[in-house]
Amino acid sequence: MWWWKRKIHTSWYIALGCSGFLCGVASSQGLRVSFVWSCLALVGVLGCLFLRTMYILPVFFVAAVVFGIGYGSAFASERHALAGFIGSTVRVEGRVKEDPSKSASGSTSIQLEQVKLNDSKIQGFLFVSARSAGDVRRGDIVRVIGVAKEGFANFPLSISVPQLDDVRRSPFSDVGRVVRDWFADAVRRVLPEPQASLGIGFLTGQKSALATELSEAMKVVGLTHIVVASGYNLTILVQLARKLFLKISKYLSFVSATLMVLGFMAVTGLSPSMTRAGLVSGMSLFAWYYGHAFHPFVLLPVAAALTVAIQPSYLWGDLGWQLSFAAFVGVMVVAPLFHAYFFGDAEPGMLRQLIGETLAAHAVTVPIIALSFGTISHVAIIANLLVVPLVPLAMLLTFICGVLSLALPSVATLVAVPTQWLLGYMVKVSLFLAEIPWAQGGIALPAFAWGGYVLLLTLLCWWAYRVSGYHFTQGTVRAERPP
Repeated sequence: MWWWKRKIHTSWYIALGCSGFLCGVASSQGLRVSFVWSCLALVGVLGCLFLRTMYILPVFFVAAVVFGIGYGSAFASERHALAGFIGSTVRVEGRVKEDPSKSASGSTSIQLEQVKLNDSKIQGFLFVSARSAGDVRRGDIVRVIGVAKEGFANFPLSISVPQLDDVRRSPFSDVGRVVRDWFADAVRRVLPEPQASLGIGFLTGQKSALATELSEAMKVVGLTHIVVASGYNLTILVQLARKLFLKISKYLSFVSATLMVLGFMAVTGLSPSMTRAGLVSGMSLFAWYYGHAFHPFVLLPVAAALTVAIQPSYLWGDLGWQLSFAAFVGVMVVAPLFHAYFFGDAEPGMLRQLIGETLAAHAVTVPIIALSFGTISHVAIIANLLVVPLVPLAMLLTFICGVLSLALPSVATLVAVPTQWLLGYMVKVSLFLAEIPWAQGGIALPAFAWGGYVLLLTLLCWWAYRVSGYHFTQGTVRAERPP
């Protein structure tokens, strides 16, 4: 029984505690604990961290779950209280969280943070839909009066108004967005549409600028992830920063890559997927600098717990957050396991890695997509293979076009030619595949069937691990390819 008293590495203990915290926050929608019990659970969690033995694991996990329930209860109680406003006229003031998006019908969807409801501050976000919104941008302060309706996903309430009349903008409200728009204007001076908006989407995650036809086509073919702020775009920039300065010094490489992470997050905004990607990249850079590597099963729960601690509603219904972490599991767990099972220790080439990570991300995220939308893209894998390998080159050329447009306009027109060809190819691939009659199809499997699918995938991963003996720490956090 000596193993029962064996010490466990701190990182695994923290990962287990984060997993318990996530389970608790998820359960807080239906369960409640008092503040006293939550404090006692926190004391228990901290106490168990000092012991770190096998026999204390059940106590540690239960304490983390109870603390998670207590933490989430405060947010869930307010969320349920807001349901009392449904059907009544309310005054809302908030800051525009992400770039507003326009639907095919012409209405504008806006997410608000730092919300005041009838002059009282509330936690979380609200959703506002306006038939006419004018020039509303990320970071603006919006005031509306309308009838509160039942919310959805991580929005406790939604409000529909004819138009937005009261919008305040400060030049310092969102400096990252100002810099992004300034650079985007420079790119548009040398590149036509829709190529310009597509290239800007690669660089800055500005999806809202895409033409409606192209945006809908990219949804159908499963390419939306390349024009939203994601781990894949950030990884490309971080790897570039590391390689440029690594020959000078490791410290300078670390600092430049860290500044790249912070700068990219400021430009793109703190969406759920970007928050997750920034945390993962920052933690991985820190570990790399000190000569270590995070195990995916440690990195995943820690990053998830940190984002949920910032905003518990991400766990309760934010589809972007769920897809982001599911894709992370596919790329960092499923893909390397099956590569090790089929190819052993052979280093994957670019094409094999791309195919493996695309298939893995698609396999893990398909249940979430199917249950959320009732549809699935039949051409997503083909579209990703045709377009994703060219994204780094497109990002580089678009960036050069923007810089030269500001510094040497005459030279920028020369670089713009191959950039326009490359981005035009991506546009044509998206539109062509989206027009195929069977590109997207409905799927109506019950939740328990998808539960069986997840169980089967888990068993296959366990078998691949047993046969291959793959060690996750032998890899590093590489490029991510969300669905």
